[in-house]
Amino acid sequence: MTPRAPIRVVVVDDHALIREGVRALIASIDGMELVGEAADGDEALAVVRETGADVVLMDLHMPGTDGITATRAISAAYPDAAVLVVSMLDDDASVFAAMRAGARGFVLKGADPDELRRAISGVANGEAIFGPGVAERVLDLFMRPSSTEATPVFPELTDREREVLDRVARGETNPVIARALYLSPRTVANHVSNILSKLHATDRTDIALRARKAGFGADDPESRGS
Repeated sequence: MTPRAPIRVVVVDDHALIREGVRALIASIDGMELVGEAADGDEALAVVRETGADVVLMDLHMPGTDGITATRAISAAYPDAAVLVVSMLDDDASVFAAMRAGARGFVLKGADPDELRRAISGVANGEAIFGPGVAERVLDLFMRPSSTEATPVFPELTDREREVLDRVARGETNPVIARALYLSPRTVANHVSNILSKLHATDRTDIALRARKAGFGADDPESRGS
């Protein structure tokens, strides 16, 4: 009987310690092989192309091309490569954006090694795999009445980033936003930087104009487009 080929895994994360941890984990599991690593979305696409990976462990928040964009590109160009998101982010917007981009699974960083092993094996075999907390969110999505299932504008943003974007669209400065949302100015600046990266915007004026066009910055949040 011909032995089954190992599952070829690529890890995409901008933190070297995370990649090192995944490298050690995969090395300890029979039937899996780490064939490549990438620190951002652009590099991920090249590594998947070069290695013919079966499973891509994808972080969401990275400099340059983010995980959602990379997941969408990999799913379109290499449909046989199953993207398994491994992220600290577990808000609805992140989970659903990853699903829409083509991810076949979503587990949280901090999952125990056995859970991650089962998730990798599952998506490699064509299953949809979600960690316990994420699974509850996915189930809730499908249990909602259809009238509440409208796709949010800028789904790649977290709920907090959308709050910040709404105030940027009103022309508020970072200190003003910080006071309104009970955040530090530094935290607001970080959120604005993340928004710029995720929306591939050139500057603050660009995101403000795009946000206002989508209905942000209005007194009535229901006026936002979907």
